[in-house]
Amino acid sequence: MSEKTLKIIIAVFAVIVLWMFISGRSSRPRYGDINVQSVVSAAEGLDLKAAGELVKKAKNAEELEKLLNTSGGVNNLDLNEDGKVDYIYVTEYGNDRSKGFSLTVQPAPGETQEVATIDIEKAGEKANVEIRGNEQIYGQNRYYHYSSPLTSFLLMSYLFSPHRMFFSPWGYGHYPGWYGAYRPVPASAYRARANNINRSSTAQRTTSSSLQNRAVSPNSGKVAGRGIRAPLKNPTRTQKSFQARNPSKFAKRATGFGRTSRPSRPSVRRGGFGRSGGSFGGK
Repeated sequence: MSEKTLKIIIAVFAVIVLWMFISGRSSRPRYGDINVQSVVSAAEGLDLKAAGELVKKAKNAEELEKLLNTSGGVNNLDLNEDGKVDYIYVTEYGNDRSKGFSLTVQPAPGETQEVATIDIEKAGEKANVEIRGNEQIYGQNRYYHYSSPLTSFLLMSYLFSPHRMFFSPWGYGHYPGWYGAYRPVPASAYRARANNINRSSTAQRTTSSSLQNRAVSPNSGKVAGRGIRAPLKNPTRTQKSFQARNPSKFAKRATGFGRTSRPSRPSVRRGGFGRSGGSFGGK
C-alpha cells in the first residue's frame, strides 16, 4: 500500500469518526431540554370539563366530594408538590334559581385556595351547568358550559328541595375514613384519562358566564398565600413571592442566553404530575 493511499484512508476514517461524534451529540437528549418539557402547570391537574361531568353522577354534595377524591378519577392536583394528590373540599351554596359547588384545596395549614366552581341553573326542563376555573390556576375567563335535561342529573331533587347546605367537615391533615392518599400520575396518563371521561361531554369553552342567576361562591377570593409550588397561570404577588423562595421542583432554571441549566440526573423526570415523595401529613 502506497503512502498516498494510506493517507487517504486515514483522512476518510477521521471524517467518519468526526461525523459520528457530531451526530451523537445532536441526537443526545440535553437534560435542560428534558427538564423544560416536564414543566406542567397546576391547571393540568384538574380537567374542568371532567369535573363538570361529576354532577351527573353524584346524588348530593357529599357524594360529589367523594367522587372528586377517588383514586383514578378526575383529580390529579398536587399544588404543594408533596407527591400526594390534593384533597378537594366541597362547599355548597346557591339561591332559589341557581345552586353551586365551590371546590377548594388546603396546600398548607391555614391556607385555602379555591380551584373551581360548578354552578347549576334550572331553565325549564333543562339544567344549565357552568364550570369556572380559578383565575390564579387557570388564567382569566376560563369557563365551560353545557345544558342537559333535568333527568340527566341524580342530584337535582336534592339541590332544589329544602335541605341543609353541605360544607365539608374535613381540613388540612384530617380526612374521611374512606379516603386514602394516592400519588399523581404522569401528565400524559392523566390527559388520556380526562379525554376518556370527556368523550360524551357536550361542554363548550366560553370566556364569560352565561348564567342568568349565578350565585356567588362563599370562597370567592380565597387565595393561598403560601403552600403552592406548582406553576400557576396568573399568580398573585404573594404567590409569586412564595414561589420565588420555594420554586417548583420541575420549574425551568435559566442560565442566560435562552439556555437552561443542567439538573442532576436524579431530578430529570418526565410527565409533570408523575411526582413522588412527601408524606400524607404534609398535605
